[in-house]
Amino acid sequence: MKIAINQPTYFPWIGQFDLIDQVDTYIFYDDVQIVKQSWGTRNRIMTSSGIQWLSVPLIQNQSHKSKYFNSTYIVENSTWKTKHFKSIKYAYSKAKYYKELIFFMEELILNNKNQTLGDLNMHIIKSIASEIGINTEFISSSKLKSKNKTKDFRLVDICKELNAKIYVSPIGSSSYIETSNDEGAFLNSGIKLKYHNYLHPIYNQVFKPFSSHLSIIDLLFNEGFKNTLKIIRDGREPFLSSKDL
Repeated sequence: MKIAINQPTYFPWIGQFDLIDQVDTYIFYDDVQIVKQSWGTRNRIMTSSGIQWLSVPLIQNQSHKSKYFNSTYIVENSTWKTKHFKSIKYAYSKAKYYKELIFFMEELILNNKNQTLGDLNMHIIKSIASEIGINTEFISSSKLKSKNKTKDFRLVDICKELNAKIYVSPIGSSSYIETSNDEGAFLNSGIKLKYHNYLHPIYNQVFKPFSSHLSIIDLLFNEGFKNTLKIIRDGREPFLSSKDL
């Protein structure tokens, strides 16, 4: 069984959905600390005037210096949700699949009743995955027993708890995993460490020239539900091992 573990991000880029599509089980790393101004709290769309950031405001609690996805609450008022929805609506009003997507986005944003950042992001990701045809199983790390260790050692423990034989990691996490040695805690663990390898495909966009690494929102509006997964898979490259980096 192949698994991947990643923090629940806000309307992720298409490469993350390719990673989800390639594993049997995808674990939302929801009981870890939120990094300020990270993909966990914001993402990008393309507008007529250029790239625009959509950022989720969090409730500030001075008694807790560390903020975790599963226990950090988003601002309850609807002002920011309305702003995000209107920004998306105006940005993609001329996109080919606007009518197909706009009500789906309304449900994901304006009618989303989740209160924590983790629950908000997980609901968005699972909803999009289901709509485009990804059948991967989702689990939250906060629901697992493996909590005693940190960093790559915890990743190995989670793999063992789920009887996973292959762990697929984003390439960007290689420095996190292999701080002390090649393959980090995966060395001699009985679990194969692989790195997700992705070449961003080009697809139709309202605004030219083409811009990559935007939120999946951009691909959905420009290509529709039916075409999205095929385009995502077009960027798929063979997994890399530690020695390939």
